[in-house]
Amino acid sequence: MREGTMAQSLDRTLCLKIYQQMLTIRRFEEKAIELFEHNLIRGNIHSCIGQEAVSVGVCLNLRPNDFMVNTHRGHGHCIAKGADLKLMMAELLGKSTGYCKGKGGSMHIADFEAGNLGANGIVGGGIPIAVGAGISIQNRATDQVVACFFGDGASNQGAFHEGLNLAAIWRLPVIFVCENNLYALSTSIREAIAISHISDRAVAYGIPGVSIDGNDVVEVYLKTKEAAERATQGEGPTLLECVTYRFFGHFSGDPGRGMTYRPKEEMDQWLDRCPIKRFKERLIQEKMMTQEIERKIEAGIKASIEEAVQFAKESPLPLPEEAFQDLFVE
Repeated sequence: MREGTMAQSLDRTLCLKIYQQMLTIRRFEEKAIELFEHNLIRGNIHSCIGQEAVSVGVCLNLRPNDFMVNTHRGHGHCIAKGADLKLMMAELLGKSTGYCKGKGGSMHIADFEAGNLGANGIVGGGIPIAVGAGISIQNRATDQVVACFFGDGASNQGAFHEGLNLAAIWRLPVIFVCENNLYALSTSIREAIAISHISDRAVAYGIPGVSIDGNDVVEVYLKTKEAAERATQGEGPTLLECVTYRFFGHFSGDPGRGMTYRPKEEMDQWLDRCPIKRFKERLIQEKMMTQEIERKIEAGIKASIEEAVQFAKESPLPLPEEAFQDLFVE
């Protein structure tokens, strides 16, 4: 935890918004897993439970016209960027009322109007897109920024090195956010990277790189704020490594717990560092939230998610003749 009180850096209204958004992501993911287990969602679910602080801490620094590129584990990013839960749930259920008309599913939600350039099922595939968006911003001479989410595994892809190099050379307004949850599918970062911190790689490109506690939403928010200010002032990109942990397996077919690639002791330690639990305890300790307010927030989230599920269930499936629509730009 950061020293001092949150009131020194964040006001009460913002703190309650942060808590509400993190809890919304958690409850949405829990509901998505439940629907998958009832065979209402096809494909797979890549849960971001345990990583909520990164999504919220980063995206609260983004304005509606700022851009975001996210990953296959991207529901939290979408919600934190302001996505409509009903349209998200409809997309997960493959319904025509979803963000991508039911054709994208869990791993490909996009909302261009809200600056969400879309999730990407290809590891590291979003990095070149983010750099392209940064070039667009520079060419149009606006003060927008791009937040680019990717995992620790993507930092070993060629797209990572090429993207950071180009963004650094041209001083593009991109915030590269590495969600280091310690495992690329089942490969431990200790077996894949020889350096101590992924952020150390920023030195090779002459840009700032910082490793932070990805389960401390206040630290994520403040460090992203610094990176966003730097970007809008024309000083170029920043690499943020947010060290966090996913509480479930890589995807819905991986139970995660009890698997040989993740020691039980390690998992227990990270479960105790739950970002929502930590932030909630801090809010109560600093008298920013009462149990009554907490209950109201929980009830409101539950109602909005149930409304989203109902909307999705009642929505129609795409028509067969619509399969080839929206494939090309006229």
